[in-house]
Amino acid sequence: MAFVVAWSSGFIGAKLGAGSASAVTLLMWRFLPLALVLGIVALTVARTSLRELTPRDLRRQVAVGALSQSGYLLTVYYAIELGVSSGTTALIDGTQPLVAGVLAGPLLGLPVSRTQWLGLGLGVTGVVIVTMADAGAGTGAAWWAYLVPFAGMLCLVAATFLDRRSRTEVRPVAAMTVHAVTSAVVFTALAAATGGAVPTSSASFWSAVVWLVALSTFGGYGLYWLILRRSGVTQVNTLMFLMAPVTAVWGALMFGEPFGVPTAVGLALGLLAVAVVHRGDQKGPGQGPGTRRFTPRRSAWPRGRSSSRQSDRPVPAMPTTGPGSR
Repeated sequence: MAFVVAWSSGFIGAKLGAGSASAVTLLMWRFLPLALVLGIVALTVARTSLRELTPRDLRRQVAVGALSQSGYLLTVYYAIELGVSSGTTALIDGTQPLVAGVLAGPLLGLPVSRTQWLGLGLGVTGVVIVTMADAGAGTGAAWWAYLVPFAGMLCLVAATFLDRRSRTEVRPVAAMTVHAVTSAVVFTALAAATGGAVPTSSASFWSAVVWLVALSTFGGYGLYWLILRRSGVTQVNTLMFLMAPVTAVWGALMFGEPFGVPTAVGLALGLLAVAVVHRGDQKGPGQGPGTRRFTPRRSAWPRGRSSSRQSDRPVPAMPTTGPGSR
């Protein structure tokens, strides 16, 4: 429940800061202090976690951070800046588990059942209904603005596949530090190139920065990777579909964003897609004899083992069936 609220707060925080500064300015000042704090922690009380990183681990974490934070967040913030409602953005991003689950077939050679394809169809239908309702509500967003969150969703899909294919455990402090520093560099360069490096002095801007650092990053992003490592991809995927309804209601109450019958229908289809895909995960062809099974890799860092040691279980690239991780 804490993860759902914290992750949903990121869409609300983006909306809070959208009226006071550009997306790259807000993201730059979100990650600069965050990278500084995490860097100090990693170099003092958590030096072991950094020393355990091999050059290969470091390169992989830089790539994961660039995709899962820089690419993903930039598209989310930019879409909201263009006028797409926070609830619609959350729902479009929420299709990521379904897309990742389907891609697990051609990319990893894992079977995708008809039930899962049905779930994907329901999820996409829900997105189309909500997007059309949002566009018809006079939000002022151009038609192509609704394609921007899809790009972010694909970034997160790529980051998840890249992270899950690793055979080593990277401690959360080290991973979050590398991701934050990577994003700070990316967003500072973008802000400087576009003339948006100087922050505004408005209270709403700095309130949004504090909101995003405390709730969205440490809460949402931190809990995301923790649950991914502790409980596996399926558990995270199921929770991700709760983000859209929570964000839609939150945005309607806080900003007066449209929430009519089409929006409710679209969100209901999204939740139904979760149930259908989950059923396909339990009864799909991936459960048959001889099918490759992947179990969540053991978390090494709680027991103090080196992150460079390989787990004694197969590393899960993705679950045998069902949606991917976010």
